[in-house]
Amino acid sequence: MATVKPFKAIRPTKDKAPFVVSRSYQEYSKKELNANLKFNPFSFLHIINPGYKFDKEVTGTERFSLVYNRYLEFLEDAILKKDNTPGFYLYEIEQNGLKCSGLFCATSVADYENDIIKKHEDTIKRREQLFANYLNTVKFNAEPVLMTYEDKEALSNLLMREKEKTPEYHFTTTDKATHKLWVIADKKITAQIQDYFEEVDTLYIADGHHRSASSYLLSKMMDDKKEGDDKASDYFMSYLIPESEIQIFEFNRMVKDLNGLSKEEFLIRLDTYFRIENKGAMLYRPTKKHHFSMYLDGEFYSLYLRKKVYEFTDPLSALDTQILYKTVLQPILGISDLRNDERITYGYGKHNIIRMKDEIDALKYKVGFSMLPVTISEIKEIADAGLVMPPKSTYIEPKLRSGMAIYEL
Repeated sequence: MATVKPFKAIRPTKDKAPFVVSRSYQEYSKKELNANLKFNPFSFLHIINPGYKFDKEVTGTERFSLVYNRYLEFLEDAILKKDNTPGFYLYEIEQNGLKCSGLFCATSVADYENDIIKKHEDTIKRREQLFANYLNTVKFNAEPVLMTYEDKEALSNLLMREKEKTPEYHFTTTDKATHKLWVIADKKITAQIQDYFEEVDTLYIADGHHRSASSYLLSKMMDDKKEGDDKASDYFMSYLIPESEIQIFEFNRMVKDLNGLSKEEFLIRLDTYFRIENKGAMLYRPTKKHHFSMYLDGEFYSLYLRKKVYEFTDPLSALDTQILYKTVLQPILGISDLRNDERITYGYGKHNIIRMKDEIDALKYKVGFSMLPVTISEIKEIADAGLVMPPKSTYIEPKLRSGMAIYEL
């Protein structure tokens, strides 16, 4: 059973919420980031980019301390306030035709350790430790781990009734996303929600593998400092959303060269594993699993996997990103390290095949591959088997805003 807890969130005051919340700072161009910092004094970006106040780039532990200081200033200036009563926070976001809603809550480090919370991606130990040190210094968690669970009709009905009430926040941001947030603090209702999640066997991490791993590491770092049971660092903030409301996009792959092969030699090597058809210059997308689209020298090709020469041994081996790695990227193009090899780049989204074509036509890359998105069933099968996907296998929405709700550690 999954353990979820209500918590006393640190939140923007109602009048300032539209100005506080921000996208992940990595999504902003330098120009856009500077404009936000210059013209919006309430933006959460001021907290996570504290060097702007001093017109200085700060990194490492110096940055961590300054982040904490900016956070305290936002509290002192009443831009952020702490709720008096623990609650769950029902958050709905609508953008580009996608509408989904889920719960901000505290999820258990013990559940992560005991495989009730399951992952499908590997993490990098250095990044885990860095973020654990960050959390230990700033003492708050502002970016929830996105998790999904099997739809529960009774829980969905309860949340639908809550959405009939007037939301605490209701605003639209400049990227045309509409945000609504309801505070659920009634003890009877929060207990019902906890009871419903006790019937959930597994929570699956959709986005935030490093954040969850770092929270686990922080909990272990804090073990000798804890008094009593059930301390804040035994939990981390998550956003729980039913499977039916998750949207998954594919990551395309673009490679800078053919690893010393001519075009003809490359196609001959591909023929070992694929039935190849030249589709010409018109945009061509794959239509089913184990079917790939390739763009090379101004032409699209369909690649149909020859299943008699490729063995499916487990859920990972049947994943398209793994098939592409095992049949093309590693043996033919010589790319073993998908995370760090500078010869490969990734693009996501339903329109990325157009951008992929443009980049290759501009001679920035030599060849590109696209495939269908991974399904939620594939994610669950791989997580249940204790396996991990290749890097950049999924791009998952919704992408949550920083500063909407903050969990104090």
